[in-house]
This record gives sequence, structure tokens and C-alpha cells, in this order.
Amino acid sequence: MADIRSYTMNFGPQHPAAHGVLRLVLEMEGEVIRRADPHIGLLHRATEKLAESKPYNQSIGYMDRLDYVSMMCSEHGYVLAIEKLLGITPPPRAQYIRVMFDEITRILNHLMWLGAHGLDVGAMTVFLYCFREREDLMDCYEAVSGARMHATYYRPGGVYRDLPQRMPQYDASKFRSEADLKRLNAARQGSLLDFIEEFTERFPTCVDEYETLLTDNRIWKQRLVGIGEVTAERAMELGFTGPMLRGSGVEWDLRRTQPYEVYDQLDFEIPVGTNGDCYDRYLVRIEEMRQSNRIIRQCVDWLRRNPGPVMVDDHKIAPPSREEMKDDMESLIHHFKLFTEGYTVPRGEAYAAVEAPKGEFGCYIVSDGANKPYRLKVRAPGFAHLAAMDEMSRGHMLADVVAIIGTQDIVFGEIDR
Repeated sequence: MADIRSYTMNFGPQHPAAHGVLRLVLEMEGEVIRRADPHIGLLHRATEKLAESKPYNQSIGYMDRLDYVSMMCSEHGYVLAIEKLLGITPPPRAQYIRVMFDEITRILNHLMWLGAHGLDVGAMTVFLYCFREREDLMDCYEAVSGARMHATYYRPGGVYRDLPQRMPQYDASKFRSEADLKRLNAARQGSLLDFIEEFTERFPTCVDEYETLLTDNRIWKQRLVGIGEVTAERAMELGFTGPMLRGSGVEWDLRRTQPYEVYDQLDFEIPVGTNGDCYDRYLVRIEEMRQSNRIIRQCVDWLRRNPGPVMVDDHKIAPPSREEMKDDMESLIHHFKLFTEGYTVPRGEAYAAVEAPKGEFGCYIVSDGANKPYRLKVRAPGFAHLAAMDEMSRGHMLADVVAIIGTQDIVFGEIDR
């Protein structure tokens, strides 16, 4: 029998499953992968260096654009690091709002992941199902910040503003019947909290629908079971975090092991896998959506019962209200100074990390006492996962590369920052 020829091929960046700007150089023997070499550098945007040239508050929007599927979670890590340096703690209501939106963001991320991963592997319907629920959560982002994606809602000391008492509604249109309009606006008659509560009541049934489509689907299991296996020990050595680590059976979640905000006051479970393959990581993320829904319900209940401030009362860090500016010249000066020069941060260094949907997202800030960071370093979860691409794909078929990239849940904004 003739020897199978070895050859090298490019996978991406134009490949639809390469998620935009990933270029993999694959060394193949027939259909079998012998080596996978990820090339990054096509997206590089110098986010960390840009943040070193601007006042602290003006870089929050850059964080949204790192992992542009988990916007507020990326803001959270940066804002926590600044709060550590300043030695301030946000009011309890702001902490609950942050946790609620972190979990809304986790569901947003996992819905995008599930829909895109389904498309990569060949399942079309689940993509449409996921975006149906994603649209409602995007409306929650828009209600509090005015933007559907890049919210810039978290601020050092709290959040930009309290939750709105009214949800935006769909307008009449020649493309929409009155019955459709009534149905679309049915859940939008009350406040944002009412809208979120209604979502949490029906979302578990939606997750059941995704599972009906996929979990016991024999094609889905043939594509994922036993693919890209990583043992618990190896996952820890490679620096895996998030569902990639928990899928290998390691119960490590910063919300439980290093609690921040009010996670230590909430009741939820940490799902873990057993085999460390693509299928286990799928099951972990499915269960995480259910647990996030559970956390959001608890936050909604607390926020209903506990009104209060959502920002620290320090006009060197937080802008004064419009009423204060009308009556007090000093408040007006604080307002202009805050938005032009920002605030100075004491000398020192701080690292703060959050359990982002993809894993541990951390920001390390060095301050020299100025109004902008001397150094900013982002710890992105996807970078360590992509580094294991070679190890995870060796010996697998070319089609399995697509499943492995999908299960890593890669977004290049944070990897090639």
C-alpha cells in the first residue's frame, strides 16, 4: 500500500469556523492531524497600551471590546482592580446589579457559543433558537446603558445608573400585525426587573428545548464524545479556567473559591464534567445557563426589596447629580474635572479577576499615582485554551478541529489584544 503523503494546510483565517481572525497551520497525514500551530496577530489592537494613555474611566469601553460577547464581565475585572487601588467598595445594590448583569452576560455568551458551535458542527436550528432568547437579554443591556453591546455600564464605585422603571416597547409597523405587537410588548409593560423576572420564568423551558435538539442527538454525540479530551491534571498544567477546566472534572470557580461582590450570599451549584471531552464541556455550559438563571432570580428578589444608592458618594470618583450641579458651583467643577482629567489613583499595584463566561478574566494594574495606569495587563482565558490547540487536536481528523475550536469558545478580541 502506498504511503500517505504528509502536507501542510492553512485553516483560516477565511474559514467560517475559524471565528474571524484565527489562522491555524495544520500538518496533516491524509485526514489526520499531526500538528496544529495557531498563528495570532491579525487582530492586534494594543488595548493594554491604549489604556495606559487615557484616564481610568475612559478605558472602560475598551474592556467591552475585548471579549465582545461577554461585555460587562470584562468591564467588571477592570473596575474591580481600580476599586482595589482606590480602596472603595460599591453600595450593596450596585453589587447585586453587577452580579445580575454578570449572569445575564454569562447566558448571552453561552447562547452565542451554543448557536455558533451548533452551526460549526452542522446543526442549524439551535442557532435560531438561541438568538430568540439572546434578543431579550440584549434589550436588558440596552435598557440600562443605551447600547445593545458595548455598555460601559460598570464604573469604579458602582454602576452608571439605577435600573429603569420602564422597558422600551415595540412600535406599530406595517410589517407587524396588532396581535404580534401585543405579544411582543406583553412582558414590557412594567419595569426592567419585571421583564427579567418574566424571562427567568420561561428560560428553563428554552434550555430544555436546546437539550431536546442536541443532548441525546446521535450525530451531535458522534461529533463531540471523545473529541479533544484533556485530563484534570493536564487542564490545570495548561492554565485552563472556566468551563474548559470544569469540563475536565476540576471544581474551580472564582465565584465560589474567591468570592467577589455578593456571590458568597447566593445559592448556586458549580457543574463539572468527568471525561474532559467536547461533550462534557457542552453539558457544563448548558447547566451553567440554568445556574445563572437561578442566580438572576435571587438578585431580582433582593433588588425589589432593597432600594438604595448605586454609586459611592464621593464626587472625586462619581459625578454629582444634575440637581447638585445647578445649586453648587463646587459640584459643577467636580463634574468637569472628572470627565476631563479623571481622578488620581494611589501608587501601588492590584490584580482583580472575575469568573467570566470563558474562564478567569483578570486585570493587573500598576499605578504611579497619576490619573491613568502606568501599566495594564489583561489575563484573558482564551489565550491559554488556544495554546492547547495542538495537544487537543493531534491524532484527530480535520473535521474535529472545527469541534475543538468551537468547544474552546474563542473570541479573538481578548486573545489578540
